[in-house]
Amino acid sequence: MEYNLRMAFRLTPHERGFYPLFTRAAENIVRAADDLAALVAAPPSERAELARRVKDAENAGDEVTHEIMVKLNKTFVTPFDREDIYRLTSSLDDVIDAMEEAADRIVLYRLVDLPSGMKVQTDVLQRAAAATAEAMPRLATMGKLQEYWVHVNSLEDEGDVAYRALLEELLCPPRDVDAAGVLTTLKLKEVIDSLEEAADAFETVANTVESIAVKES
Repeated sequence: MEYNLRMAFRLTPHERGFYPLFTRAAENIVRAADDLAALVAAPPSERAELARRVKDAENAGDEVTHEIMVKLNKTFVTPFDREDIYRLTSSLDDVIDAMEEAADRIVLYRLVDLPSGMKVQTDVLQRAAAATAEAMPRLATMGKLQEYWVHVNSLEDEGDVAYRALLEELLCPPRDVDAAGVLTTLKLKEVIDSLEEAADAFETVANTVESIAVKES
């Protein structure tokens, strides 16, 4: 009788403590996404405090990432492939890092008027964050995950449309724009690039979840 090593590992009790950590990371991203959206909609005088809250969430995310990596190094039988745990953890961390970068640059560059398309970008991030937080606990059973990765991939497409529209708006300024206007355009582009990076990172999270679900099915 052929010995199925993969099946043997599936039947071996494994460490289930990863699932709450993934959920914590995703719930932390929801808080960051909400604060980032509030920051983009807020007057300049209120943005520094909201940026600080996004930074606090990013620090909390780093702590969760560290906990997962320590557990991964100490665990013999993991709930799914180590490479997938690492990729999922890194992608969740990439999401919140990009969000914090966007928030920080808005305040650091003392931007005043933000294009309306940024609100579209942060709305996409909020919806992707909520979907991800809802999906993470389902990793424990691998139940109803397909609708998650399909939804997030659709949101990423929506984010791409908003990003391209913003680029078109920023990179086709009036002919009489002065040097200060050009500099502001470059600053704004850095922010929208960071927001797009966050959306891309959400897609990587969703694609990793899909890969895990396929392997474990």
